Amino acid sequence: MQKTYDLHILAEIPLVTPKTLKGKHPMVDQSNKTVIESRQVIKNILEKQDGRLLAIVGPCSIHDYSAAVDYASRLNELREKLQERLYVVMRVYFEKPRTTLGWRGLIIDPHIDGTNDISEGLTIARKLLLEITSMGLPVATEMLDPYVPQYIDDLISWAAIGARTTESQTHRNMASGLSMPVGFKNSTDGNLQIAIDAMSSAQSQHSFLGIDKNGKTCILKTSGNPYTHIILRGGRNQPNFRQRDIDFADQLLTKGGFQSAIMIDCSHGNSGKNPFKQADVLKSILRSRRKGYKNIIGFMLESNLREGKQEIPEDLNQLAYGLSITDACIGWEQTEELLFFAFDSMI
Repeated sequence: MQKTYDLHILAEIPLVTPKTLKGKHPMVDQSNKTVIESRQVIKNILEKQDGRLLAIVGPCSIHDYSAAVDYASRLNELREKLQERLYVVMRVYFEKPRTTLGWRGLIIDPHIDGTNDISEGLTIARKLLLEITSMGLPVATEMLDPYVPQYIDDLISWAAIGARTTESQTHRNMASGLSMPVGFKNSTDGNLQIAIDAMSSAQSQHSFLGIDKNGKTCILKTSGNPYTHIILRGGRNQPNFRQRDIDFADQLLTKGGFQSAIMIDCSHGNSGKNPFKQADVLKSILRSRRKGYKNIIGFMLESNLREGKQEIPEDLNQLAYGLSITDACIGWEQTEELLFFAFDSMI
């Protein structure tokens, strides 16, 4: 009899279980306090009970532990100065969806060499999240692989479902069981209805295949996540951050029976992937907000210690410190400038 399974599987490598990893790197009191308090603040912002703007700010992706801690320390100091009018959360993205091929993020390939040491990637990710949240700085991430939340979700204050996965039933199922507020991005072609459909799905109960804390395959039954919202990130052909775009999103949300709570991504399709145009997008958002668009509840900025991006060199010792290896980002100086500008604009 001919074999009909595993025809393209090269290896089966045991993975550390969520329970084991969390046992080695457990939640600490300060991190717990950060997560509990920040999730509640974000919920209050979504429900318009807190008038501050939610600012999701940080690198396109994390690849260097030391640089990430350096960035977090600076952002945390800035957060404390701005907290009266802005609620700053660090963007800590460990997984990267790829249109074709490319480096898939710290969790999948922590050594940036194709060895795909996922157990080590999960360990580094958890250690970093503990260090950042212990500062009092809340973190945000994109949830991509449906098994990853079991390893790190207790340390995340806000999560995104990306443009490539918003329409995926797997990710809608996952979002329905996540413990933090979740933003759904419009699709890469700019379709908003897909994100609104995803919100509706994620707020409902689901049953699906997953893993438990011991890594055992099980049926996960969820209650639904009531704290979902839309993220406008632009499309292939045009941005969607202007007032007419906000009005259109508001109409679709109202028609769908949702409270209008809109976050705007200053990068991606809204900036044409030019990091320096993020400033123009943010200033437009702030003008709309001053004109009474209180349904704008937050914004996202891709920012790093240094502006721009770099290609991954053959000799990894040649990687420049604090410089993105995925999408180009604004640098720290412009980050400070834009956040202070946003703070002043919220008078």
